[in-house]
Amino acid sequence: MGTKRTDLAMEAREIWQESAEKTTRLQGVKARNSRREGYGVTRVEILDEKGEQALGKPVGTYVTVDLESFWSRKAGFFERAVRAVGEELKAMLPPEGSVLVVGLGNAAMTPDAVGPQTLDSILVTRHLLRSMPRQFSGFRSVSVLRTGVLGTTGLESAEMVCGAAERIKPDFVVAVDALASRRLKRVCATIQLSDTGIVPGSGVGNSRTELSKKTLGVPVFAIGIPTVVDAATLAEDLVEEAGGDAAALPALGKKGAPLMVTPQEVDSRVRELSKVAGYALNWALQDLEIEDVNSLLS
Repeated sequence: MGTKRTDLAMEAREIWQESAEKTTRLQGVKARNSRREGYGVTRVEILDEKGEQALGKPVGTYVTVDLESFWSRKAGFFERAVRAVGEELKAMLPPEGSVLVVGLGNAAMTPDAVGPQTLDSILVTRHLLRSMPRQFSGFRSVSVLRTGVLGTTGLESAEMVCGAAERIKPDFVVAVDALASRRLKRVCATIQLSDTGIVPGSGVGNSRTELSKKTLGVPVFAIGIPTVVDAATLAEDLVEEAGGDAAALPALGKKGAPLMVTPQEVDSRVRELSKVAGYALNWALQDLEIEDVNSLLS
């Protein structure tokens, strides 16, 4: 079996801890757990090169909001989820400046539609500030870009984003994409925020050019929702939990190619969590209440 696949920093830390001796201390990484609005929050900070090497992720901050209880639909579940994610985003994003929100992925393929669907809930204001500056003077400038995928556009996402950023010159970029999780229980049940940029397609083993400050010239933040789990990783975890020998498992997928698993109800879950992500970003950028966002988007 190969390396367990995950895009979540908290899971990368779990995998490292499982493979290390109990007495080994993970250097270059800080982690802490807390709660917001009734939802669990895990913050993982990769501090230096040692942390990078251990977890395989760039130096930066990774925040995962656990929304598993979201699907219990208790009182105020949507509003609480928006505030929980929004508060973490607000603490991470610059307090002022214009933003370009990029929706990565394929709108025609539900597990990959997180980016495009999130943009449907973003309050776009750049054109309004230009045409009605007095009426919208209290808003930040927000523009959005749907990149599509290389197979249908012939363009790398990074090429499109670089071109748009060069033209409109945002102060920072927020990229939204689908991710891969290690645990089935976290698929369509968590949202990860990070300040390190993103590599489109990495979740399904189809990595493209990264979107980061190095490639765009401005800070790049990422919002990710895991919608798939690698079948080989899932099988390996299940065998290990049952006390079996995961190394004896055969390769899964056609000729050993990745085989991805997604929930049966992925359509509704992607739609609802994408709305949570979009509303949370509005809440963080514009300091609007949920009722205000509903009115403006309608």
